[in-house]
Amino acid sequence: MTKHLDKRLRILLLELKLPSIKGKRELVATFGVAIFIIALRSLGLLQSFEWAAWDRFFQMRSLEPADERITIIEIDESSLRSVGTWPLPDQIIAKLLTKLDQYQPRIIGLDIYRDLKAGNGREDLAKAFKKTNAIGIETLSRNQEQQASPPDNLDRNRVGFNNLVFDADGKIRRNLLYWHIDNQLHESFSLKLAKEYLKVDNITPKASLKNSEYLQLGKAVFKRFQPSDGSYIAADNKGYQILTNFSSSSCETCKPEPWGFRKVPLREVLADRVPENWIRDRIILIGSTAPSLQDYVQTPFSSPLIGTARTMAGVELQAHFTNELVAAALDGRPLIKVWSNSLEWLWIIVCAYLGAITRWRIKSITASFSTIVGLCFLFTVCAFILFLDGWWIPIMPGLIALLGSTLAATCQIAYIQDELKRSKEFLDQVINTIADPVFVKNKKHKWIVLNEAYCNLIGYRKEELLEKSDYDFFPKHQADAFRATDEQVLQTKQPHEIEEELTDSRGNTYSIATKRSLHKDAAGNYFLVGVIRDITKRKQMEEDLKRSAAELFRSNSELKQREDRLRYLAYHDPLTGLPNRKLFAEQIEESLTWAKTNDLMVALLFIDLDGFKQVNDTLGHEMGDRLLVTIAGRLSNVLRVSDTVARLGGDEFIIILRAIPKEDVAARVAEKILIAIAEPIVLENNVARVSASIGISIYPLNSQDAETLIKQADSAMYRAKHMGKNRYVFA
Repeated sequence: MTKHLDKRLRILLLELKLPSIKGKRELVATFGVAIFIIALRSLGLLQSFEWAAWDRFFQMRSLEPADERITIIEIDESSLRSVGTWPLPDQIIAKLLTKLDQYQPRIIGLDIYRDLKAGNGREDLAKAFKKTNAIGIETLSRNQEQQASPPDNLDRNRVGFNNLVFDADGKIRRNLLYWHIDNQLHESFSLKLAKEYLKVDNITPKASLKNSEYLQLGKAVFKRFQPSDGSYIAADNKGYQILTNFSSSSCETCKPEPWGFRKVPLREVLADRVPENWIRDRIILIGSTAPSLQDYVQTPFSSPLIGTARTMAGVELQAHFTNELVAAALDGRPLIKVWSNSLEWLWIIVCAYLGAITRWRIKSITASFSTIVGLCFLFTVCAFILFLDGWWIPIMPGLIALLGSTLAATCQIAYIQDELKRSKEFLDQVINTIADPVFVKNKKHKWIVLNEAYCNLIGYRKEELLEKSDYDFFPKHQADAFRATDEQVLQTKQPHEIEEELTDSRGNTYSIATKRSLHKDAAGNYFLVGVIRDITKRKQMEEDLKRSAAELFRSNSELKQREDRLRYLAYHDPLTGLPNRKLFAEQIEESLTWAKTNDLMVALLFIDLDGFKQVNDTLGHEMGDRLLVTIAGRLSNVLRVSDTVARLGGDEFIIILRAIPKEDVAARVAEKILIAIAEPIVLENNVARVSASIGISIYPLNSQDAETLIKQADSAMYRAKHMGKNRYVFA
């Protein structure tokens, strides 16, 4: 037996002397990783990562000098309250335009739809449009139902579309300048404003000398966006789009961010409290910034990396678009430029080669990976510096290629370590009389020594097993598990014990505990030694216990789910999901107790729908139920998180407003509720309209008793109905 093993040792020694060509391995790692990354890039799987990096560059860029060309007249919440209605009446818009015209702005952009009459003053608005240099907006669509028409009393040449181009992540990174609809050319709102502003400087749109298909304004040539520009893959490039280089101009009056455009509340303009130099000779944009109007979009500044996701009002977005066009035309501010796909592929290959060669040349894993991290940082800094000059260099494919080739080279090095030499001294030390099954493997995962107990366990003769591997005798999933554990011990050089399964030649499966360890002989050769214990009976007992525990846990979970469901049904309305009368009764008592302790007011709003019976009678009870669900959702959206809305039955709802400082708060909430409920409700192919009558009682002004407060609110609600409905009345 010793002579046989000695002969086998000599054969293995010869096998270990196969030469290696490092250069070929570097190229294999380079092109393998590069092709993989290019494939991922071409499929668009890296697009979202590149967008995130691009957005981060915008957020990291330092503030630019303040831009005084644009002033935003914002319709904020306080302005809405001062006007008292939305949409703004035509008379208010006419008055605003007239006041702004007194300061002689260069151009006025009205980022508000005026396709329908709103209140009084339609004739005044038409006169204001003729007198001033205002630009209006429209929304274009090939589907007429999705269009928003321009103001009917405004010259068609003074209207621009405000359609936006959204990326797959919901953000806006592109600006649409021109769009053909039914063979008619339309210009965007921002382009209209920029053209009018630049007329004073005798700058008009013209074709670029280098490429007649590109638009040129002053110093800037706006290259048309292509479907594969930047990190985009097969993007929709309808119309004439450009990549937007959002500005971060410093602004002392912008809160909470120190950047943006100067904003003046509408109420301040109407009250003549605006410095003349904020308006004169500037671009004036009028639009909504009130959160309640929900005219907000996401931009590269909306990333959660800067704290909370910051959305941008639509009028601010139009200001950015307009400012980019004007600043590029007058000041030569950089526009976004991109490189070709072939250059990007070459860049990916270079990065992959740098990663592979660095790992192969630097033996230490710590030193090589530190170098790779340094290269990643250097490439990122260079991409950011180029970004400051307007270049979009996709950084993520290169960085991933750099790291991927490094990992590939690391796997190559781990796999092709020097082959084990066999040692007669180690083989002589193997004791075949050990009772437990024992095996010895080389780094190729082949058996070189086995004892009789191991052969008896798996049911094969020793001669059949030597120089073979687990894959030759065991099912693939078991062989995969053995190989993975063997590799762990070979890499860490630490002993490892694990429970596994083993199937013998007769098809019997055993549960075994295997302890693997790495041993070195006198010549410095390493061998993997495994010692096995049969734990089949013990595992069977453990499985029986686990099965019993699982059944008990499942029974307890089902009981808990049933209990939670019954509790929910007892306290909530089954149709709308709102708290029912029982839960409301508990919460009103808790609210009054808390208000009494903290010396605060509580308001009860008793709501009854006007016209609900007609919907039920004409459209049926199913449509009536859908209407109630819609109304419940609108009531919940109007209220604070701390408030409660409950359904008492039928079309009656009641609301608890906790911790209000004065009665006016209840009135404002009631007004919002009336507006929300009055909005049309689409029920399949029908449009239903209902209103509400609201009765309000206040604790402790009307009563300190919950039952009395409810009765008083109910009576006030009936008075509201008798007074003409669609209103609120205090008790």
